[in-house]
Amino acid sequence: MTPLNIPEWQSLDRHYSDLKFVSMREQFALDSKRFERFSITSGDLLLDYSKNRITQETMDKLIQLAEAVEIQDWVEKMFKGDAINITEGRAVLHTALRNRSNNPVMVDGKDVMPAVNAVLEKMKRFCDQVHNGSWLGFSGKKITDIVNIGIGGSDLGPAMICDALEPYGIDGMKVHFVSNVDGTDLSTTIEHLNPETTLFVVASKTFTTQETITNAQSARNWFLKEGKPDDVAKHFVAVSTNAKEVAKFGIDTDNMFEIWDWVGGRYSLWSAIGLPIALYTGMDVFERLLDGGHQMDNHFRTQPLPENIPVVMGMLGVWYINFFNSQTQAIVPYDHSLARFPNHMQQLDMESNGKFINRTGARINYKTGPVIWGTPGTNGQHAYFQLIHQGTQLIPVDFVLPVNSHYPDCDHQSILLANGLAQAEALMKGKTAEEVRAELVNEGYEGSALEALLPHKVFPGNRPSNVLLFPKLTPEMLGQLVALYEHKVFVQGVVWNINSFDQWGVELGKQLAKAIVPDLKDGAEISAHDSSTTQLIKLIRELRQ
Repeated sequence: MTPLNIPEWQSLDRHYSDLKFVSMREQFALDSKRFERFSITSGDLLLDYSKNRITQETMDKLIQLAEAVEIQDWVEKMFKGDAINITEGRAVLHTALRNRSNNPVMVDGKDVMPAVNAVLEKMKRFCDQVHNGSWLGFSGKKITDIVNIGIGGSDLGPAMICDALEPYGIDGMKVHFVSNVDGTDLSTTIEHLNPETTLFVVASKTFTTQETITNAQSARNWFLKEGKPDDVAKHFVAVSTNAKEVAKFGIDTDNMFEIWDWVGGRYSLWSAIGLPIALYTGMDVFERLLDGGHQMDNHFRTQPLPENIPVVMGMLGVWYINFFNSQTQAIVPYDHSLARFPNHMQQLDMESNGKFINRTGARINYKTGPVIWGTPGTNGQHAYFQLIHQGTQLIPVDFVLPVNSHYPDCDHQSILLANGLAQAEALMKGKTAEEVRAELVNEGYEGSALEALLPHKVFPGNRPSNVLLFPKLTPEMLGQLVALYEHKVFVQGVVWNINSFDQWGVELGKQLAKAIVPDLKDGAEISAHDSSTTQLIKLIRELRQ
């Protein structure tokens, strides 16, 4: 099935032809209730999507398209444990990891919730031991530093959460993340740490991921400069399914935390992959994060489509990508604690929906996932916002705005919020030539000098944005936000008829890298490559000498 043949898609295409030149500024002037018409809440989270290039007819047609591709049926399939990851024959159950209702979730006739709860309980016991000092390092000292070694979903999600929840961190506990196989990452992380008080969490489902295991082996070598092989078990734990390799490394398999094949890496922070979060903030805070995710799950599963935040955001993305030919999406959190939030969303979206093959294996002839990017505001305003305001590309923006700061003693929040709101307003309104002319005349410009400067100061406006507004970045709210974007990505994958839950594109480079590693050894026979790769290998070998 191609969505291009769906009548509702074709209706949107015709509607786009009528709407593409409509001005949002004019729409606001004509409708004093536009905000009320185009905003939704889920608990304390508000989505204002009024600053989009839409009318009520647009939203009606977008929702009709969502109904035509049977969004609600797909949502139920996911929550109920159907094997919707068709290329790997797996269920997709990150929602079960945060299923705080504890209602049964069946996979192959078996309820997965007892296993999920058992791992959560094991995490709780372990975190309590580390925090109360009953788990000590080899010299009898208390653990003060957690180093998570993982990559991709085993790094980006937990690292982002720990940054965001820094105000909830336990006194005396620090957390560090190592992912890059570049030795600089590990070396600069451990150079100031004490092996006696450091605990490593090695996160690898298979325990064979090249980057992760290389870093883990180097961390082990560093540790053994002071500790003994028998001490490794006191300073290394694993999140994995491969007990044999975990034991071979020297980790006691009693300290291996299970993860299941129905948990995708980029959705895994809710699982034992979140162990560094729980160690850093406490298990109670981690469970509050799960509570927030579960709240968004309930919203996504039960709310009518027009009042469903992930559905509305997902369909707006389809509107811009497939009809306005937009290629990127900026996510700009006005909270420095969320500095890594766009990075995590980048993996979530681009690894999920960066596909050119549909569910039946056929090549598609329409756009799928956008390029996701962004940084905290207000930094972005002094960098890439020039392109968003006056560039030739249409770049929708999500503004993420907490009203209250965790740091009121340094009260910059009003300035921060004013900047976020002003950017959204400026993108929508722009500045006309007439407004620029009046402004320049008021500043004393006239004649040819005025006319020369005028076109440079015109802002076209009509640039779309969403505002996600909430009282404060609590663990529950953070859980809501992450789950919201997970579901938004899923909605778009359903519309595009692609499998959002595999990532075969990640594998090819890994396979080739394994072949190149021995080729870099001086004197080794170089295996078959293209001429460019072969010459680069030879040059690297020469430069190493």
